[in-house]
Amino acid sequence: MIEAWLAFVFGLLIGSFLNVCIYRWPRDLSVVRPRSHCVACGKTIAWYDNIPVLSFFLLRARCRYCNARISWRYPFVELATGLLFFYFVNDLGVTLAAAKMCVFGAILLALTFSDLEERILPDEFTKGGIAAGLLFAFFVPVPEGFAQFFVSGRAAWVLEAALGASIPALILWLAGWLYQRIRHRDGLGLGDVKLIAMAGSFLGLRGALLTLAAGSLAGSVIGYSYIRLARKDPHTYELPLGTFLALAALAIGLMPKVLGWYGDL
Repeated sequence: MIEAWLAFVFGLLIGSFLNVCIYRWPRDLSVVRPRSHCVACGKTIAWYDNIPVLSFFLLRARCRYCNARISWRYPFVELATGLLFFYFVNDLGVTLAAAKMCVFGAILLALTFSDLEERILPDEFTKGGIAAGLLFAFFVPVPEGFAQFFVSGRAAWVLEAALGASIPALILWLAGWLYQRIRHRDGLGLGDVKLIAMAGSFLGLRGALLTLAAGSLAGSVIGYSYIRLARKDPHTYELPLGTFLALAALAIGLMPKVLGWYGDL
């Protein structure tokens, strides 16, 4: 249990860094320099005002210098990342499998809020996530699927991750292409295609197809309901499909028994 609590603390710190990435990467800004600062007045944030979750409440959600309001997204992402790290380490132990899922969960959280706030899914998360998922596949079992008919062992893990990254992404890209041909306007961004490829590299083909189905269904139902209730123009409103895909992938990752995760560990 102590390892899970240490993972929770580490997750809080990672969540703090994710907040920097969520704000800066969609704006093509460096996450290294300058140091963390108030986006309203530009003042550098002192270390004691940058303690995950705690500082937000001590400052009463306001900048110490200019009194500008601090978004609730900051403590939410920090706490959510900490809880995800706690869950995976508590469930899987101090293993590469837990590390893999912690990385996956952190990326999905960041993509969720990047898409919600800016309608941008940064390549640093999507392409970087694809590379990370394929790398982890060399060392951590991927849920069994189509690849098992051709190869076995470690080769099957890697092939399943590659199939998970490519086939659902191709399906989503074709759907977007057909929509554009029929409606003569874009209905899908390439960021969504790269996101589903990233999810597939971690979850395998079956998990990625479930993510695509669940995320698309949720996006259609919830998105349409929001458009009607908020009286948005359905022809111009940009639905954050990436948010729904990311949350669907996260839900599937939190239910390892659904996919038969890590049965040999």
